[in-house]
Amino acid sequence: MTEKTEEKTESPAPKAEHETKKAKPKTHRKRTKKKGPKVVVARGKRKESIARAVLSKGRGTVRYNHAAVSALSNRYIRELIMEPVHYAGAAGTELDIRVNVRGGGVMGQAQAARTAIAKGLVAYLEDESLKQKFLDTDRSLLVEDSRRVESKKYRGPKARARYQKSYR
Repeated sequence: MTEKTEEKTESPAPKAEHETKKAKPKTHRKRTKKKGPKVVVARGKRKESIARAVLSKGRGTVRYNHAAVSALSNRYIRELIMEPVHYAGAAGTELDIRVNVRGGGVMGQAQAARTAIAKGLVAYLEDESLKQKFLDTDRSLLVEDSRRVESKKYRGPKARARYQKSYR
């Protein structure tokens, strides 16, 4: 037992020079962002559909779910998606727009894409007059529709409808 206590009572050996830490002067470098092409990502919602639009400088191509908008068979939906680009004028035709939409139906997806493109154009061009033009023309271009489907209740086939009752 005495040997163990002697080991503990020994004073620690002085640290060697290489073990001691030398204070290094800290140099703070500012991180600069890489100067690349400006890219804006915008989101639009309608019912169950969620659309993400990516806008960047380019030749003016508009792609909807990895296909050209001109490839859509329904002319009404094609015009609905392209409406914000037409309102933006020449500035809108110099941008590449890629829209990815998921969920919901065909019309909900088109309206969600329309909202995402309009929000992206306002953010990319940073133009208050364009924003005001969108709001004056159709408020749903910039403001998402907050209405959602009501949940189904018991004792009925849908949210409010009730099963038919027979007395005989």
